[in-house]
Amino acid sequence: MPGMAEVKPELPSAAGVGGRDDEEKARRRAEELLLPYEPLDAPPVDPELWSEVPLELLVRYSCVPLGREGGRVVLAFGALDDPTQIDELEFLLERPIEAVIAPAGRVATLLKRHRGGELLLEQASEGLRLQFVDEDEEDVDVKTLPAESPIVRLVDSLVLGAIDRRASDIHVETKDREVLVKYRIDGVLYPAIEPLDKRHNETIVSRLKVMSELDIAEKRVPQDGRFRLRVKGRTIDFRVSIMPSVHGEDAVIRVLDKEQLNEAFRRLRLDVLGFTDTDLVKLRKYITEPYGMVVVTGPTGSGKTTTLYAGLSEIATPEDKIITIEDPVEYQIPGIVQVPVNEKKGLTFARGLRSILRHDPDKIMVGEVRDPETAQIAVQSALTGHLVFTTVHANNVFDVIGRFIHMGVEPYNFVSSLNCVMAQRLVRVLCPHCKRPAESNEEMMRDSGLDPDLYRDQVFHDPVGCEECDGTGFLGRTAVAEMLDMSDRIRQMILERRPGAELKQAAREEGMTFLRDSALEKVFAGMTTLREINKVTFVQ
Repeated sequence: MPGMAEVKPELPSAAGVGGRDDEEKARRRAEELLLPYEPLDAPPVDPELWSEVPLELLVRYSCVPLGREGGRVVLAFGALDDPTQIDELEFLLERPIEAVIAPAGRVATLLKRHRGGELLLEQASEGLRLQFVDEDEEDVDVKTLPAESPIVRLVDSLVLGAIDRRASDIHVETKDREVLVKYRIDGVLYPAIEPLDKRHNETIVSRLKVMSELDIAEKRVPQDGRFRLRVKGRTIDFRVSIMPSVHGEDAVIRVLDKEQLNEAFRRLRLDVLGFTDTDLVKLRKYITEPYGMVVVTGPTGSGKTTTLYAGLSEIATPEDKIITIEDPVEYQIPGIVQVPVNEKKGLTFARGLRSILRHDPDKIMVGEVRDPETAQIAVQSALTGHLVFTTVHANNVFDVIGRFIHMGVEPYNFVSSLNCVMAQRLVRVLCPHCKRPAESNEEMMRDSGLDPDLYRDQVFHDPVGCEECDGTGFLGRTAVAEMLDMSDRIRQMILERRPGAELKQAAREEGMTFLRDSALEKVFAGMTTLREINKVTFVQ
Protein backbone atom coordinates (compact mmCIF):
# COMPACT_ATOMS: atom_id res chain seq x y z
CA MET A 1 0.00 0.00 0.00
CA PRO A 2 2.96 2.44 -0.01
CA GLY A 3 2.46 5.36 -2.35
CA MET A 4 -1.32 5.10 -2.33
CA ALA A 5 -1.98 7.40 0.61
CA GLU A 6 -0.93 10.70 -0.89
CA VAL A 7 -3.11 13.41 0.60
CA LYS A 8 -4.68 15.41 -2.21
CA PRO A 9 -2.98 18.78 -2.37
CA GLU A 10 -4.57 21.87 -3.80
CA LEU A 11 -3.47 22.82 -7.29
CA PRO A 12 -1.32 25.94 -7.05
CA SER A 13 -3.03 29.03 -8.32
CA ALA A 14 -1.46 30.86 -11.21
CA ALA A 15 -1.63 33.98 -9.10
CA GLY A 16 -0.31 32.25 -5.97
CA VAL A 17 3.14 32.42 -4.47
CA GLY A 18 5.59 31.05 -7.03
CA GLY A 19 2.75 30.44 -9.49
CA ARG A 20 3.68 33.27 -11.87
CA ASP A 21 7.39 32.34 -11.80
CA ASP A 22 6.44 28.76 -12.67
CA GLU A 23 4.30 29.99 -15.54
CA GLU A 24 6.96 32.34 -16.92
CA LYS A 25 9.58 29.62 -16.81
CA ALA A 26 7.26 27.24 -18.70
CA ARG A 27 6.45 29.94 -21.30
CA ARG A 28 10.13 30.61 -21.93
CA ARG A 29 10.87 26.89 -22.26
CA ALA A 30 7.98 26.48 -24.73
CA GLU A 31 9.38 29.34 -26.85
CA GLU A 32 12.87 27.82 -26.79
CA LEU A 33 11.60 24.42 -27.97
CA LEU A 34 9.03 25.91 -30.38
CA LEU A 35 6.28 23.94 -28.62
CA PRO A 36 2.78 25.08 -27.55
CA TYR A 37 2.28 26.34 -23.99
CA GLU A 38 -0.56 24.91 -21.86
CA PRO A 39 -1.41 26.65 -18.51
CA LEU A 40 -3.38 23.60 -17.21
CA ASP A 41 -6.12 25.86 -15.79
CA ALA A 42 -8.74 23.13 -16.34
CA PRO A 43 -6.88 19.79 -16.46
CA PRO A 44 -8.82 16.75 -17.73
CA VAL A 45 -10.15 14.12 -15.31
CA ASP A 46 -11.01 11.44 -17.90
CA PRO A 47 -9.84 8.11 -16.37
CA GLU A 48 -9.65 6.46 -19.81
CA LEU A 49 -7.23 9.14 -20.98
CA TRP A 50 -4.97 8.53 -17.99
CA SER A 51 -5.07 4.77 -18.53
CA GLU A 52 -3.62 5.10 -22.07
CA VAL A 53 -0.15 5.90 -20.70
CA PRO A 54 1.37 3.76 -17.88
CA LEU A 55 1.55 5.69 -14.64
CA GLU A 56 5.24 4.90 -14.13
CA LEU A 57 6.08 6.53 -17.48
CA LEU A 58 4.06 9.63 -16.64
CA VAL A 59 5.96 9.95 -13.35
CA ARG A 60 9.36 9.20 -14.91
CA TYR A 61 8.97 11.80 -17.66
CA SER A 62 6.95 14.28 -15.52
CA CYS A 63 4.03 14.64 -17.89
CA VAL A 64 0.24 14.34 -17.84
CA PRO A 65 -2.18 13.40 -20.66
CA LEU A 66 -4.38 16.18 -22.02
CA GLY A 67 -6.28 14.64 -24.94
CA ARG A 68 -6.08 12.90 -28.29
CA GLU A 69 -5.47 14.27 -31.76
CA GLY A 70 -6.03 11.59 -34.35
CA GLY A 71 -3.72 8.73 -33.45
CA ARG A 72 -1.56 10.96 -31.25
CA VAL A 73 -1.81 11.42 -27.50
CA VAL A 74 -1.30 14.99 -26.25
CA LEU A 75 1.06 15.11 -23.25
CA ALA A 76 1.87 18.18 -21.14
CA PHE A 77 5.50 18.10 -19.91
CA GLY A 78 6.40 19.97 -16.75
CA ALA A 79 10.20 19.67 -16.78
CA LEU A 80 11.35 18.93 -20.33
CA ASP A 81 15.07 19.57 -19.91
CA ASP A 82 15.95 17.16 -22.71
CA PRO A 83 13.77 17.23 -25.86
CA THR A 84 14.94 13.71 -26.77
CA GLN A 85 12.67 12.47 -23.96
CA ILE A 86 9.75 12.92 -26.35
CA ASP A 87 11.35 10.46 -28.79
CA GLU A 88 12.11 8.03 -25.96
CA LEU A 89 8.49 8.13 -24.77
CA GLU A 90 7.19 7.65 -28.31
CA PHE A 91 9.40 4.56 -28.61
CA LEU A 92 8.20 3.14 -25.29
CA LEU A 93 4.53 3.82 -26.07
CA GLU A 94 4.83 2.71 -29.68
CA ARG A 95 2.65 5.63 -30.75
CA PRO A 96 3.24 9.28 -31.75
CA ILE A 97 3.09 12.07 -29.15
CA GLU A 98 1.93 15.68 -29.41
CA ALA A 99 4.02 17.51 -26.77
CA VAL A 100 3.13 20.77 -25.01
CA ILE A 101 4.84 22.58 -22.12
CA ALA A 102 3.03 23.29 -18.83
CA PRO A 103 3.97 24.73 -15.40
CA ALA A 104 5.99 22.10 -13.56
CA GLY A 105 4.17 22.63 -10.25
CA ARG A 106 0.74 21.93 -11.70
CA VAL A 107 2.00 18.83 -13.53
CA ALA A 108 3.58 17.50 -10.32
CA THR A 109 0.38 18.15 -8.35
CA LEU A 110 -1.78 16.34 -10.90
CA LEU A 111 0.58 13.37 -10.82
CA LYS A 112 0.44 13.22 -7.01
CA ARG A 113 -3.34 13.43 -7.09
CA HIS A 114 -3.71 10.58 -9.54
CA ARG A 115 -1.06 8.46 -7.87
CA GLY A 116 -3.04 8.63 -4.62
CA GLY A 117 -6.62 8.80 -5.75
CA GLU A 118 -8.92 8.09 -8.65
CA LEU A 119 -6.40 6.47 -11.00
CA LEU A 120 -5.47 3.80 -8.46
CA LEU A 121 -9.14 3.00 -8.03
CA GLU A 122 -9.52 2.67 -11.77
CA GLN A 123 -6.48 0.38 -12.04
CA ALA A 124 -7.40 -1.71 -9.00
CA SER A 125 -10.93 -2.39 -10.22
CA GLU A 126 -10.07 -2.79 -13.90
CA GLY A 127 -10.59 -6.56 -13.85
CA LEU A 128 -13.77 -6.34 -11.76
CA ARG A 129 -15.95 -4.13 -13.96
CA LEU A 130 -19.60 -4.97 -14.35
CA GLN A 131 -19.90 -8.18 -16.33
CA PHE A 132 -23.16 -10.10 -16.19
CA VAL A 133 -22.47 -13.76 -15.42
CA ASP A 134 -24.41 -16.88 -14.54
CA GLU A 135 -25.79 -17.12 -11.01
CA ASP A 136 -23.93 -20.36 -10.29
CA GLU A 137 -20.45 -19.07 -11.14
CA GLU A 138 -18.15 -19.58 -8.14
CA ASP A 139 -16.46 -16.74 -6.33
CA VAL A 140 -12.81 -16.65 -5.29
CA ASP A 141 -12.20 -17.89 -1.76
CA VAL A 142 -10.84 -14.96 0.23
CA LYS A 143 -8.51 -17.23 2.15
CA THR A 144 -6.61 -17.99 -1.05
CA LEU A 145 -6.31 -14.36 -2.14
CA PRO A 146 -2.68 -13.31 -2.62
CA ALA A 147 -1.55 -9.97 -1.25
CA GLU A 148 -1.58 -8.40 -4.72
CA SER A 149 -4.91 -9.87 -5.85
CA PRO A 150 -7.38 -7.45 -7.49
CA ILE A 151 -9.77 -7.72 -4.52
CA VAL A 152 -7.09 -6.81 -1.98
CA ARG A 153 -5.84 -3.95 -4.16
CA LEU A 154 -9.39 -2.73 -4.69
CA VAL A 155 -10.28 -2.65 -0.97
CA ASP A 156 -6.95 -1.02 -0.06
CA SER A 157 -7.43 1.59 -2.78
CA LEU A 158 -11.01 2.30 -1.68
CA VAL A 159 -9.89 2.87 1.90
CA LEU A 160 -6.97 5.10 0.93
CA GLY A 161 -9.06 6.91 -1.66
CA ALA A 162 -11.58 7.74 1.08
CA ILE A 163 -8.83 9.36 3.15
CA ASP A 164 -7.62 11.21 0.07
CA ARG A 165 -11.08 12.64 -0.70
CA ARG A 166 -12.02 13.62 2.90
CA ALA A 167 -14.75 10.95 3.05
CA SER A 168 -16.31 10.22 6.44
CA ASP A 169 -17.80 6.86 5.36
CA ILE A 170 -17.45 4.20 2.65
CA HIS A 171 -20.69 2.47 1.63
CA VAL A 172 -20.68 -0.91 -0.14
CA GLU A 173 -24.23 -1.57 -1.39
CA THR A 174 -25.30 -4.83 -3.02
CA LYS A 175 -27.99 -4.61 -5.69
CA ASP A 176 -29.68 -7.19 -7.89
CA ARG A 177 -26.82 -7.57 -10.37
CA GLU A 178 -24.16 -5.11 -9.24
CA VAL A 179 -22.21 -3.74 -6.29
CA LEU A 180 -22.14 0.02 -5.72
CA VAL A 181 -19.33 1.69 -3.78
CA LYS A 182 -19.90 5.24 -2.54
CA TYR A 183 -18.09 7.83 -0.44
CA ARG A 184 -19.91 10.14 1.97
CA ILE A 185 -18.25 13.54 1.59
CA ASP A 186 -19.65 16.52 3.51
CA GLY A 187 -22.74 14.47 4.32
CA VAL A 188 -23.59 13.51 0.71
CA LEU A 189 -22.94 10.20 -1.08
CA TYR A 190 -20.86 10.20 -4.27
CA PRO A 191 -19.92 7.16 -6.42
CA ALA A 192 -16.35 6.05 -5.68
CA ILE A 193 -15.97 3.86 -8.77
CA GLU A 194 -18.16 2.41 -11.50
CA PRO A 195 -20.53 -0.45 -10.48
CA LEU A 196 -18.84 -3.80 -9.97
CA ASP A 197 -20.13 -7.23 -10.88
CA LYS A 198 -22.27 -8.69 -8.11
CA ARG A 199 -20.18 -11.89 -8.05
CA HIS A 200 -17.42 -9.89 -6.34
CA ASN A 201 -19.65 -8.81 -3.44
CA GLU A 202 -18.85 -11.81 -1.27
CA THR A 203 -15.08 -11.48 -1.64
CA ILE A 204 -15.12 -7.72 -1.00
CA VAL A 205 -17.19 -8.16 2.17
CA SER A 206 -15.08 -11.15 3.21
CA ARG A 207 -11.95 -9.07 2.80
CA LEU A 208 -13.46 -6.43 5.09
CA LYS A 209 -14.38 -9.14 7.61
CA VAL A 210 -10.83 -10.46 7.60
CA MET A 211 -9.47 -6.94 8.16
CA SER A 212 -11.97 -6.41 11.01
CA GLU A 213 -11.49 -9.90 12.52
CA LEU A 214 -15.15 -10.84 12.02
CA ASP A 215 -16.69 -14.24 11.29
CA ILE A 216 -16.41 -14.91 7.55
CA ALA A 217 -18.86 -17.81 7.68
CA GLU A 218 -21.65 -15.81 9.37
CA LYS A 219 -23.77 -14.08 6.73
CA ARG A 220 -27.23 -13.99 8.31
CA VAL A 221 -26.81 -11.55 11.20
CA PRO A 222 -25.23 -8.08 11.42
CA GLN A 223 -21.62 -7.84 12.59
CA ASP A 224 -19.60 -4.88 13.86
CA GLY A 225 -15.84 -4.61 13.99
CA ARG A 226 -12.93 -2.27 13.52
CA PHE A 227 -9.43 -2.18 12.11
CA ARG A 228 -6.54 0.24 12.16
CA LEU A 229 -4.07 1.30 9.48
CA ARG A 230 -0.82 3.20 9.56
CA VAL A 231 -0.94 5.67 6.69
CA LYS A 232 1.78 8.24 6.01
CA GLY A 233 3.04 8.11 9.57
CA ARG A 234 -0.35 8.49 11.27
CA THR A 235 -2.75 5.91 12.68
CA ILE A 236 -6.30 5.86 11.33
CA ASP A 237 -9.14 3.80 12.82
CA PHE A 238 -11.97 2.35 10.77
CA ARG A 239 -15.28 1.19 12.23
CA VAL A 240 -16.96 -1.51 10.13
CA SER A 241 -20.62 -2.54 10.11
CA ILE A 242 -21.76 -5.53 8.04
CA MET A 243 -25.49 -6.07 7.53
CA PRO A 244 -27.36 -8.73 5.50
CA SER A 245 -29.74 -7.40 2.82
CA VAL A 246 -32.02 -8.94 0.20
CA HIS A 247 -29.26 -9.28 -2.41
CA GLY A 248 -26.29 -10.05 -0.15
CA GLU A 249 -24.31 -8.27 2.54
CA ASP A 250 -23.86 -4.51 2.72
CA ALA A 251 -20.99 -2.79 4.49
CA VAL A 252 -20.39 0.69 5.88
CA ILE A 253 -16.90 1.76 6.98
CA ARG A 254 -16.60 4.86 9.17
CA VAL A 255 -13.24 6.65 8.82
CA LEU A 256 -11.93 7.94 12.16
CA ASP A 257 -8.77 9.91 11.46
CA LYS A 258 -8.02 10.60 15.11
CA GLU A 259 -4.50 11.96 14.82
CA GLN A 260 -5.37 14.49 12.15
CA LEU A 261 -8.49 15.56 14.06
CA ASN A 262 -6.63 15.72 17.36
CA GLU A 263 -4.57 18.53 15.85
CA ALA A 264 -7.80 20.21 14.77
CA PHE A 265 -9.38 19.72 18.20
CA ARG A 266 -6.42 21.37 19.90
CA ARG A 267 -7.33 24.47 17.91
CA LEU A 268 -11.07 23.80 17.77
CA ARG A 269 -13.16 26.66 19.04
CA LEU A 270 -16.84 27.48 18.81
CA ASP A 271 -16.26 30.43 16.48
CA VAL A 272 -15.10 28.16 13.61
CA LEU A 273 -18.30 26.11 13.56
CA GLY A 274 -20.50 28.71 11.88
CA PHE A 275 -22.72 30.01 14.69
CA THR A 276 -23.97 33.58 14.54
CA ASP A 277 -22.26 36.16 16.76
CA THR A 278 -25.38 36.44 18.93
CA ASP A 279 -25.64 32.68 19.52
CA LEU A 280 -21.88 32.48 20.06
CA VAL A 281 -21.95 35.05 22.86
CA LYS A 282 -24.86 33.29 24.55
CA LEU A 283 -23.36 29.80 24.22
CA ARG A 284 -20.01 30.91 25.62
CA LYS A 285 -21.84 32.46 28.56
CA TYR A 286 -23.70 29.21 29.33
CA ILE A 287 -20.68 26.88 29.02
CA THR A 288 -18.81 28.97 31.60
CA GLU A 289 -21.60 28.85 34.20
CA PRO A 290 -20.59 27.12 37.48
CA TYR A 291 -23.38 24.53 37.20
CA GLY A 292 -26.44 23.59 35.15
CA MET A 293 -27.10 21.68 31.94
CA VAL A 294 -26.32 22.61 28.34
CA VAL A 295 -28.27 20.44 25.87
CA VAL A 296 -27.52 20.18 22.13
CA THR A 297 -30.05 18.42 19.93
CA GLY A 298 -30.33 17.33 16.32
CA PRO A 299 -30.34 14.20 14.16
CA THR A 300 -27.42 11.79 13.78
CA GLY A 301 -24.54 13.44 11.94
CA SER A 302 -25.59 17.02 12.68
CA GLY A 303 -22.36 17.91 14.51
CA LYS A 304 -23.68 17.77 18.10
CA THR A 305 -20.61 16.03 19.50
CA THR A 306 -18.23 18.37 17.65
CA THR A 307 -20.02 21.36 19.19
CA LEU A 308 -19.66 19.88 22.69
CA TYR A 309 -15.99 19.07 22.04
CA ALA A 310 -15.41 22.67 20.92
CA GLY A 311 -17.10 23.92 24.09
CA LEU A 312 -15.01 21.61 26.28
CA SER A 313 -11.81 22.64 24.48
CA GLU A 314 -12.55 26.29 25.25
CA ILE A 315 -13.23 25.80 28.96
CA ALA A 316 -10.67 23.05 29.73
CA THR A 317 -8.10 24.17 32.31
CA PRO A 318 -5.72 22.25 34.59
CA GLU A 319 -7.74 23.53 37.55
CA ASP A 320 -10.89 21.61 36.58
CA LYS A 321 -11.52 17.90 36.22
CA ILE A 322 -13.58 17.17 33.12
CA ILE A 323 -14.92 13.65 32.49
CA THR A 324 -16.91 12.45 29.49
CA ILE A 325 -18.85 9.26 28.87
CA GLU A 326 -19.42 8.49 25.20
CA ASP A 327 -20.53 5.71 22.88
CA PRO A 328 -17.92 5.37 21.48
CA VAL A 329 -15.04 7.75 22.24
CA GLU A 330 -14.29 8.71 18.66
CA TYR A 331 -11.81 11.56 19.19
CA GLN A 332 -9.50 12.00 22.14
CA ILE A 333 -9.11 15.45 23.72
CA PRO A 334 -5.89 16.12 25.66
CA GLY A 335 -6.38 16.82 29.37
CA ILE A 336 -9.87 15.30 29.58
CA VAL A 337 -10.83 11.90 31.04
CA GLN A 338 -12.95 10.05 28.47
CA VAL A 339 -14.90 6.88 29.30
CA PRO A 340 -16.30 4.60 26.56
CA VAL A 341 -19.69 2.95 27.05
CA ASN A 342 -19.57 -0.86 26.90
CA GLU A 343 -23.11 -2.27 26.91
CA LYS A 344 -21.92 -5.90 26.62
CA LYS A 345 -19.88 -5.59 29.81
CA GLY A 346 -22.61 -3.70 31.64
CA LEU A 347 -21.09 -0.21 31.41
CA THR A 348 -24.15 1.80 30.37
CA PHE A 349 -24.53 5.58 30.34
CA ALA A 350 -26.41 5.47 33.65
CA ARG A 351 -23.92 3.18 35.42
CA GLY A 352 -20.93 5.08 34.03
CA LEU A 353 -22.44 8.42 35.05
CA ARG A 354 -22.89 7.21 38.63
CA SER A 355 -19.21 6.22 38.78
CA ILE A 356 -18.14 9.52 37.23
CA LEU A 357 -19.89 11.44 40.00
CA ARG A 358 -17.76 9.55 42.57
CA HIS A 359 -14.59 10.84 40.83
CA ASP A 360 -15.21 14.42 41.92
CA PRO A 361 -15.63 16.01 38.47
CA ASP A 362 -16.21 19.73 37.91
CA LYS A 363 -17.69 19.33 34.44
CA ILE A 364 -19.29 16.29 32.80
CA MET A 365 -20.19 15.44 29.24
CA VAL A 366 -22.78 12.70 28.63
CA GLY A 367 -22.64 11.57 24.99
CA GLU A 368 -26.40 11.03 24.76
CA VAL A 369 -29.42 10.92 27.05
CA ARG A 370 -31.46 8.02 25.73
CA ASP A 371 -33.19 6.47 28.77
CA PRO A 372 -35.04 7.68 31.90
CA GLU A 373 -32.29 6.61 34.31
CA THR A 374 -29.58 8.59 32.50
CA ALA A 375 -31.90 11.59 32.22
CA GLN A 376 -32.63 11.56 35.96
CA ILE A 377 -28.95 11.31 36.93
CA ALA A 378 -27.90 14.03 34.45
CA VAL A 379 -30.53 16.44 35.81
CA GLN A 380 -29.62 15.64 39.43
CA SER A 381 -25.93 16.21 38.62
CA ALA A 382 -26.76 19.65 37.18
CA LEU A 383 -28.82 20.46 40.28
CA THR A 384 -26.02 19.48 42.67
CA GLY A 385 -23.30 21.80 41.43
CA HIS A 386 -21.96 20.16 38.25
CA LEU A 387 -21.89 21.65 34.76
CA VAL A 388 -23.33 18.96 32.45
CA PHE A 389 -23.03 18.90 28.67
CA THR A 390 -25.23 16.42 26.83
CA THR A 391 -27.11 15.64 23.62
CA VAL A 392 -30.56 14.26 22.97
CA HIS A 393 -32.27 13.29 19.74
CA ALA A 394 -35.09 15.71 18.92
CA ASN A 395 -36.16 17.80 15.94
CA ASN A 396 -36.01 21.22 17.59
CA VAL A 397 -35.41 22.90 20.94
CA PHE A 398 -39.05 22.69 22.01
CA ASP A 399 -39.22 18.93 21.41
CA VAL A 400 -36.33 18.48 23.87
CA ILE A 401 -38.56 19.66 26.70
CA GLY A 402 -41.16 17.02 25.83
CA ARG A 403 -38.47 14.31 25.55
CA PHE A 404 -37.17 14.90 29.08
CA ILE A 405 -40.65 15.10 30.58
CA HIS A 406 -41.60 11.91 28.69
CA MET A 407 -38.55 10.22 30.27
CA GLY A 408 -40.01 10.92 33.70
CA VAL A 409 -38.06 14.04 34.67
CA GLU A 410 -40.11 16.43 36.80
CA PRO A 411 -40.67 19.72 34.93
CA TYR A 412 -39.56 21.74 37.98
CA ASN A 413 -36.24 19.87 38.23
CA PHE A 414 -35.71 20.12 34.47
CA VAL A 415 -36.23 23.89 34.18
CA SER A 416 -34.17 24.47 37.33
CA SER A 417 -31.20 22.57 35.93
CA LEU A 418 -31.34 23.77 32.32
CA ASN A 419 -29.09 26.63 31.18
CA CYS A 420 -29.97 26.49 27.48
CA VAL A 421 -31.06 24.18 24.66
CA MET A 422 -29.53 24.43 21.20
CA ALA A 423 -30.69 22.62 18.04
CA GLN A 424 -28.35 22.45 15.07
CA ARG A 425 -27.98 21.13 11.54
CA LEU A 426 -25.11 21.03 9.05
CA VAL A 427 -25.32 22.49 5.54
CA ARG A 428 -22.72 22.26 2.80
CA VAL A 429 -20.73 25.40 2.03
CA LEU A 430 -20.34 26.55 -1.58
CA CYS A 431 -16.79 26.25 -2.90
CA PRO A 432 -15.37 29.81 -2.84
CA HIS A 433 -13.20 29.06 -5.88
CA CYS A 434 -16.01 28.27 -8.32
CA LYS A 435 -19.40 29.41 -7.00
CA ARG A 436 -21.30 31.76 -9.29
CA PRO A 437 -24.38 33.99 -9.00
CA ALA A 438 -27.55 32.06 -9.81
CA GLU A 439 -30.13 33.11 -12.33
CA SER A 440 -33.39 34.27 -10.76
CA ASN A 441 -35.56 31.21 -10.10
CA GLU A 442 -39.02 32.17 -8.87
CA GLU A 443 -40.14 28.55 -8.60
CA MET A 444 -37.27 27.70 -6.25
CA MET A 445 -38.07 30.79 -4.15
CA ARG A 446 -41.73 29.78 -3.82
CA ASP A 447 -40.74 26.19 -2.98
CA SER A 448 -38.49 27.65 -0.29
CA GLY A 449 -41.28 29.78 1.19
CA LEU A 450 -39.93 33.10 -0.12
CA ASP A 451 -41.97 35.76 -1.91
CA PRO A 452 -40.27 36.35 -5.31
CA ASP A 453 -41.40 39.99 -5.29
CA LEU A 454 -39.66 40.67 -1.97
CA TYR A 455 -36.44 38.85 -2.87
CA ARG A 456 -36.17 39.81 -6.54
CA ASP A 457 -32.97 41.80 -5.92
CA GLN A 458 -31.41 39.19 -3.61
CA VAL A 459 -28.34 37.51 -5.12
CA PHE A 460 -28.34 33.72 -4.76
CA HIS A 461 -25.49 31.41 -5.76
CA ASP A 462 -25.12 28.07 -7.54
CA PRO A 463 -22.45 25.36 -7.20
CA VAL A 464 -20.25 24.84 -10.27
CA GLY A 465 -17.44 22.36 -9.52
CA CYS A 466 -13.66 22.69 -9.86
CA GLU A 467 -10.44 20.94 -8.92
CA GLU A 468 -10.43 22.33 -5.38
CA CYS A 469 -13.84 20.81 -4.55
CA ASP A 470 -13.49 17.59 -6.61
CA GLY A 471 -16.16 18.85 -8.98
CA THR A 472 -18.91 18.86 -6.33
CA GLY A 473 -19.29 22.63 -6.04
CA PHE A 474 -19.13 22.43 -2.23
CA LEU A 475 -16.20 22.53 0.19
CA GLY A 476 -16.87 21.67 3.82
CA ARG A 477 -19.94 22.24 6.00
CA THR A 478 -21.13 24.84 8.47
CA ALA A 479 -23.63 24.78 11.32
CA VAL A 480 -27.02 26.43 11.44
CA ALA A 481 -28.57 26.61 14.88
CA GLU A 482 -31.38 27.87 17.08
CA MET A 483 -30.93 28.53 20.79
CA LEU A 484 -33.61 28.70 23.49
CA ASP A 485 -32.69 30.91 26.45
CA MET A 486 -34.24 29.71 29.68
CA SER A 487 -35.62 33.08 30.74
CA ASP A 488 -37.98 33.33 33.74
CA ARG A 489 -40.92 33.69 31.35
CA ILE A 490 -40.00 30.53 29.39
CA ARG A 491 -39.38 28.57 32.61
CA GLN A 492 -42.80 29.53 33.95
CA MET A 493 -44.53 28.54 30.69
CA ILE A 494 -42.84 25.11 30.78
CA LEU A 495 -43.93 24.59 34.38
CA GLU A 496 -47.48 25.48 33.36
CA ARG A 497 -47.16 22.98 30.44
CA ARG A 498 -48.24 25.60 27.94
CA PRO A 499 -48.59 24.48 24.27
CA GLY A 500 -45.54 24.49 22.01
CA ALA A 501 -47.02 27.20 19.80
CA GLU A 502 -47.16 29.59 22.75
CA LEU A 503 -43.59 28.74 23.73
CA LYS A 504 -42.42 29.49 20.18
CA GLN A 505 -44.24 32.80 20.13
CA ALA A 506 -42.74 33.81 23.47
CA ALA A 507 -39.25 32.79 22.32
CA ARG A 508 -39.61 34.80 19.10
CA GLU A 509 -40.70 37.84 21.10
CA GLU A 510 -37.55 37.46 23.21
CA GLY A 511 -35.38 37.55 20.09
CA MET A 512 -34.78 33.86 19.37
CA THR A 513 -33.57 33.07 15.83
CA PHE A 514 -35.14 29.86 14.53
CA LEU A 515 -33.33 27.20 12.48
CA ARG A 516 -34.93 28.27 9.21
CA ASP A 517 -34.02 31.92 9.74
CA SER A 518 -30.44 30.99 10.60
CA ALA A 519 -30.21 28.86 7.45
CA LEU A 520 -31.62 31.65 5.26
CA GLU A 521 -28.97 34.01 6.63
CA LYS A 522 -26.30 31.62 5.27
CA VAL A 523 -28.01 31.64 1.87
CA PHE A 524 -28.27 35.43 1.72
CA ALA A 525 -24.57 35.66 2.68
CA GLY A 526 -23.68 33.50 -0.35
CA MET A 527 -22.41 30.59 1.76
CA THR A 528 -24.90 27.93 0.63
CA THR A 529 -27.98 27.36 -1.54
CA LEU A 530 -31.74 27.22 -0.99
CA ARG A 531 -31.73 23.59 -2.09
CA GLU A 532 -29.20 22.73 0.64
CA ILE A 533 -31.12 24.37 3.47
CA ASN A 534 -34.39 22.81 2.27
CA LYS A 535 -32.80 19.41 2.99
CA VAL A 536 -32.32 20.11 6.69
CA THR A 537 -34.95 22.69 7.71
CA PHE A 538 -38.69 22.95 7.24
CA VAL A 539 -40.02 25.45 4.73
CA GLN A 540 -42.12 27.99 6.67
